Amino acid sequence: MHPDTIVLGDVEITRVVEWAGPVRTVRRVVPDSDEETWRRNEWWLAPDFWTPDDDAHLCRVQTWVLRSEGQTILVDTGIGNGRDRPRLPGFAGPDTPFLDRLRAAGVAPEDVDIVVNTHLHHDHVGWNTRWRDGRWVPTFPQATYLLPRLDDVYFDPARGGLRRPPRDASERLCREDAERAFRDSVEPVHRSGQAVVWEGSHRIDRNLTLEAAPGHTPGSSVLTLRSGTDRAVFVGDMLHSPVQVLHPEWSSRYCEDPALAARTRRAYLSRAAEQRELVIPAHWPGHAGAEVRRQGDGFAIAAWAGFSRSTAG
Repeated sequence: MHPDTIVLGDVEITRVVEWAGPVRTVRRVVPDSDEETWRRNEWWLAPDFWTPDDDAHLCRVQTWVLRSEGQTILVDTGIGNGRDRPRLPGFAGPDTPFLDRLRAAGVAPEDVDIVVNTHLHHDHVGWNTRWRDGRWVPTFPQATYLLPRLDDVYFDPARGGLRRPPRDASERLCREDAERAFRDSVEPVHRSGQAVVWEGSHRIDRNLTLEAAPGHTPGSSVLTLRSGTDRAVFVGDMLHSPVQVLHPEWSSRYCEDPALAARTRRAYLSRAAEQRELVIPAHWPGHAGAEVRRQGDGFAIAAWAGFSRSTAG
């Protein structure tokens, strides 16, 4: 078994890291958070999620490999190599051995049956495709790609939210990167006939169900795992930092609708606390996920997931 693997019920879950490092500062990523909260919780937020000396937010871009009922399922596909992202210099034109790491986890591209994109931001769709013979083609030739309909419309520059006039120059430039991501990482799987667009909820198998969780993006979703007595929920970018567990009202600067994102986050954290679900966000370093419990008006970490803290990007 791969060293960064846990088993929940009949489902095997392996973490494959594409990239790891600092991203901006913690209060740039979670702008409503305050220094006092970070300092009071430094004993457990540092060093996995925050480096106090430079106030850096620590991040991992990672894919979850699920093996369930004989199928191999990828949850989110990261940044991808060779991307043109002028507004995202840290994520522009990377060259990582992600596919080699995936093979080390026992997965060749042709082995993948299903790709789940929890939402269609650039760092969740990148390895949907790769550059071959002068064009972007699906990386996983046998896979069905599950795309949330609301994001599929919103991020399509010909149909959705990107057609709304930008609020300022910064938003205009960010939208240019969003359009590039749709063109190079989403449109090719539509052209290949491998895309399945869903809305509301989508049952993958007896263990796995996709559910709408809007706010971060219009079509943001979670993947819920129910197998035997074990429970987990892959929440995508609902939680960029564990500090949002303490204060669910604090949304990240990347949320399209911060108020709706906060309501969605509180609802899913409430469910997770009640049902003892393991909460697995897309970008957490360290143990990568946690069980939560109620604490005052928010929540607290009850126990960390069983993934290794030391996985490198």
